[in-house]
Amino acid sequence: MTTDAPTRTRQRPAAVLLTSSAEARIAKLMQTAPEDAIGVKLSTPRRGCSGLAYSVDYVGSANPMDERIETPGGTFFIDGGSVLYLIGSTMDWQEDDFTAGFVFQNPNAKGSCGCGESFTI
Repeated sequence: MTTDAPTRTRQRPAAVLLTSSAEARIAKLMQTAPEDAIGVKLSTPRRGCSGLAYSVDYVGSANPMDERIETPGGTFFIDGGSVLYLIGSTMDWQEDDFTAGFVFQNPNAKGSCGCGESFTI
């Protein structure tokens, strides 16, 4: 006996949660982006004294292996090879009189260097 049960699809949650400040910054970056930029991409290249660093750059073409998050201000990509290091993270934009930059709360990070530029898993 075969029953045709309805299939349910559930949208999976994004690997990284973007705060409203981060989304606003992405929108601002896209307003001044190079003409060929289709979005902004987060990756975790190997560098720094702890091993991995956060890098946010413009991206000119979509890679099918990358995670894609649509924001009100533009498309945000997460490097496919970096997703496992970032699952459950929150990305925020913070700015004060002395510094400005993206700040990450990453539950996967086991440590970071003293200057905060790199982290280890």
